[in-house]
Amino acid sequence: MHTLEYINKDIKPLSINDKIKKAQKLFAQNKYSHLPVINNNLFCGLIERQSIEYTDFEDKELIDIKDQFNIFYAGEAMNWFEVLQCFATYNSNLIPVLNKDKEYIGYYELDDFLNIFRCTPFLHEEGVILVISKNINEYSFSEITQIVESNNATLFGVFISKIKNDEAQIVLKLSIHDINNTLLSFRRYGYRILNDFEKDKYLDELNERSDYLQKYLNI
Repeated sequence: MHTLEYINKDIKPLSINDKIKKAQKLFAQNKYSHLPVINNNLFCGLIERQSIEYTDFEDKELIDIKDQFNIFYAGEAMNWFEVLQCFATYNSNLIPVLNKDKEYIGYYELDDFLNIFRCTPFLHEEGVILVISKNINEYSFSEITQIVESNNATLFGVFISKIKNDEAQIVLKLSIHDINNTLLSFRRYGYRILNDFEKDKYLDELNERSDYLQKYLNI
């Protein structure tokens, strides 16, 4: 997929010598969290909406607040997932695109890349969502793939949703199949299952044993 097809040029970038009032007016006319600033087509950075939205800067220019510029951008060679990650990392809905000479050539919009993600098999294909966890030093994607495929399932996608206390939370999208054997396999490899399934024989057996033990202790 060629991400350059999604470059947008509807809004012209601000010049470093523009009045800050011009940037405020432009923010008032659109939904963007950031706007790019250039100097003779060379990228200077981005001005953030909340940094200037409610302040009267009189006749000051953007160059007077250049220390407040954010510096992030997408390169021409970035794939769509790297761009999506950039949106998430910088909490922005606009990412400027630069060529190899750091010249500004346009921008990406978050909505366009969310639409790309919605069309991926991870969201589009009918399947099963499985959430597992394991120590960050003990899991591997190759192992996860091997476990899934050994149970005659297809892995549509996988991503790390959270890392806390050296524990990685991993979300899998699998094809529809008999999930019980897959759950057992992951447990044998030391993974914890974090979401519930209506038919989880392992948990049913544990519950039956617990009930039996409770009855025995009450005798």
